[in-house]
Amino acid sequence: MNPRGEKSARRGRDARRTARAKASAVTQPYISRNIPLTELCSQEGLEIIEANADTVLQEIGIDFNDDTEVLDLWRDAGADVQGQRVRFPKGLLRELLKTVPSQFTQHARNPARSVEIGGKNLVFAPVYGPPFVRDLDGGRRYGTIEDFRNFVKLAYMAGPMHHSGGTVCEPVDLPVNKRHFDMVYTHMRYSDKPYMGSVTHPDRAADTVAMSEILFGKEFVDQNTVCTSLINVNSPMVYDATMLGALKVYARANQASIVSPFILSGAMAPVSAAGTLTQALAEGMAGMALTQLLRPGSPVIFGVFASALSMQSGAPTFGTPEPTLVLSTAAQLARRLNIPFRSGGSFCGSKIPDAQAAYESASSLLPAVLSGVNFMLHSAGWLEGGLASSYEKFVMDIDQLSMMEVLCKGVDLSENGQAMDAIREVGPGAHYLGCSHTQANFETAFYRSSIADNNSFEQWDAEGGLRADERAAKIVKQMLGSYQLPELDPGKDEELQSFMKNRKASFPDSNI
Repeated sequence: MNPRGEKSARRGRDARRTARAKASAVTQPYISRNIPLTELCSQEGLEIIEANADTVLQEIGIDFNDDTEVLDLWRDAGADVQGQRVRFPKGLLRELLKTVPSQFTQHARNPARSVEIGGKNLVFAPVYGPPFVRDLDGGRRYGTIEDFRNFVKLAYMAGPMHHSGGTVCEPVDLPVNKRHFDMVYTHMRYSDKPYMGSVTHPDRAADTVAMSEILFGKEFVDQNTVCTSLINVNSPMVYDATMLGALKVYARANQASIVSPFILSGAMAPVSAAGTLTQALAEGMAGMALTQLLRPGSPVIFGVFASALSMQSGAPTFGTPEPTLVLSTAAQLARRLNIPFRSGGSFCGSKIPDAQAAYESASSLLPAVLSGVNFMLHSAGWLEGGLASSYEKFVMDIDQLSMMEVLCKGVDLSENGQAMDAIREVGPGAHYLGCSHTQANFETAFYRSSIADNNSFEQWDAEGGLRADERAAKIVKQMLGSYQLPELDPGKDEELQSFMKNRKASFPDSNI
């Protein structure tokens, strides 16, 4: 083949790969599972863990630091409050949790993008929290607001990504006390999918609610959920003032909180799965019940982030068996509480999107899908134990999320799925390549990866011998190059920008 012909063929293959990526983007706004759940803990085991959690709550208790209002709420509810330590009589928290919605809608500004959280549903959301970003061109560096916008754009364009997320990376080029304005606005302006709010200060949570009221209308926000927030427990068994302040703002505004113990087993919880689960359940129940004291019926999600710990280095490890046991059992415990569950993600400790990243992510993602997670934060882009958001891994993970969508549909038992006409047509000893059923279904019969290369060695070599991350890098550039800004009412946009301008001018910049 001449050089011009090789270039033409390569452009054609790149176009087909891009077309497949776009085709996979035309998906549902969230997943409704049609496959059975994987449950790894027995009924007896669940009852033991629940009884142990009740003992922890009654005998040891939970600390609610520096918040007299919360302590007064618990005292009035019948808990034993001594200083900042709160102990709970058996049954109190479970009674309060009866008002938590078992399923709720998080509305997007584009109604077609709204998601149902809970029940048989699964919502994928991006990586959350890394201070660093990484790509093949720039390497590892601190995140900027431009990177933040890029990840929001990628999440918006990726069909299997149902949610815009929250802190997709930390934009360290903006003042700490003001960057939340630009972060929340980016989700609102550059995407029309659901989003998460700021939790790093009660005032920043209040700003998120105020901006949401501009976007959706104050009355609508009061009666509907338009924002989700991540409230981490300071494990073991402490709620700090920052998280409590944000939780109070969102619960009172009828906005969802993900109450999520953040656990590295062996450091912040016992090394055993049952011990970790006991502590996580106690911590989670206390925080979730508090939301119901603040506003009965306000939506809440039970979250568990539990990683194993390297006993040699002290670093978190991912893709190992023990966190899978914790995740699956925690999902069972959440269903027994009749509360939506958050866990899982495409976790890895690898520093680059290599084989370690792929193995560990697959070993984290698939069990979460099978175990019945409802809201999956960190489903794409996570690298380096959560310290970096990776452009290439984001796209590689999206490819895996598309596969999970197909898996969750289950076995097709329609007349076409049964394929009896094909079996009759072909009969013994022939093949199915040319039969009518194959011809009618060949374009959609199997998932076609936008990342994997399944060609011959010679063809792969002729196309440049690219690694998976190099192919992903090309897709990232193609996606960002073809991004189109979703429509937003100019009046709302102007009002949002005016609100941010006035609020930013009302207090000085700060790095805390």
